[in-house]
Amino acid sequence: MFSLARLFGKEDQFFGLLEASAEEARHSIQAMVKLAKNVGQPGSLEEFAESRRKDKKITQEISEALTTTFVTSLEREDIEALSNALYKIPKTVEKFAERINLAPEQVRGLDFSRQTKLIEQAVETLVTMVRGLRRPDIAQVKSLNDRLQQLEGDADKAVLELLRELYQGQHPPHKTVLLKDLFDLLEKVIDRCRDAGNVVTHIVLKNS
Repeated sequence: MFSLARLFGKEDQFFGLLEASAEEARHSIQAMVKLAKNVGQPGSLEEFAESRRKDKKITQEISEALTTTFVTSLEREDIEALSNALYKIPKTVEKFAERINLAPEQVRGLDFSRQTKLIEQAVETLVTMVRGLRRPDIAQVKSLNDRLQQLEGDADKAVLELLRELYQGQHPPHKTVLLKDLFDLLEKVIDRCRDAGNVVTHIVLKNS
């Protein structure tokens, strides 16, 4: 079987940087879960901003490394695509946190646990996929990617149920707009995880 580790070299910096980016994505989602459990209470956004800043720095490091590394076993655009896909996760999570903090009184009492649980599972699956790039296993990658697709589908159904309740007109217009924005962002977070997983799968299949 094709060995990325063999072609990249034992000390390849890209593995470490991509894994660090996936960890920042996980950290941002863990912070989002904590925020969602205390919905309605104003909280600090610094943890979200810091995670996004760290991931942006990692993304920049990858970009700079690509310009100074003359030989890579993977196509440069694939490395860059995965880096960019991972960065979009904490960036989207931060937007969700910002929206919740805009009007905490409007979201007090809402239960996001079903959605956040699915998102947690998605990012854990994604982190495993990124770590697996060191010793890629096609069957495992396909299985993990299938799981990501399933989680994303379940999350879509969960958000659809929230939207169905929202469109029944039980809330004033300004609250409806805010809630729809939050639901859309939750959907985007898990979509970002799915997109990154698709890039990992593409990389492994291309080089198998």
